Amino acid sequence: MSEGLLLIISGPSGSGKGTVVDALRPLSNFALSISVTTRDMRDGEEDGIHYFFRTKDQFEEMRDNGELLEHASYNGNFYGTPKFYVEQKIKEGKAVILEIDVQGALQVKELYPNSLLLFLVPPNRCELERRLVARGTEDADSLNYRLQRAEQEFKLLDKYDYFVINDEIDNAVIRIKTITEAEMLRPGKNKKSIELFWEEFQCLDRLTAN
Repeated sequence: MSEGLLLIISGPSGSGKGTVVDALRPLSNFALSISVTTRDMRDGEEDGIHYFFRTKDQFEEMRDNGELLEHASYNGNFYGTPKFYVEQKIKEGKAVILEIDVQGALQVKELYPNSLLLFLVPPNRCELERRLVARGTEDADSLNYRLQRAEQEFKLLDKYDYFVINDEIDNAVIRIKTITEAEMLRPGKNKKSIELFWEEFQCLDRLTAN
């Protein structure tokens, strides 16, 4: 079994990140990163399934001890990506999906250089605007803000390892699966298999010599 990897997916609002991640989640070789949060548990949620629920003091201790890949505050609560869960799933050979914005992705890349950065984009700007309008949640000011932010995010595209065009969900999922499977075939992620192959090769060489 090859070693897994941390797959960071970013993209502007309207790129379809959430929908693509939901489609990848059930696949056997993928695992969705579970965040640590200080917010209260809601009805139907379970610790270790939806979030790792921690107190503010516990969260700050994890942050100060370097146990988080990244962290942020939102609406008075803290959220972060725990190293222990990501590393556990990578050892299991999983591609651990972390869906975060561009700035957060670049921060994680500094801490975890072997992570794979993937930027999800719509086919063109007109489609991006159409998707945002179709939500029915954006007024003119909000729409302009999101389009301007998308333009700024696109400028950082060259910091990423891959970009995937999300024209159709099924096509985008196939592209991401192909990229991930290829990355997992790198020799550096298959050291044990290579060592085993080399041992068998040497054994065969000795048998032939005899």
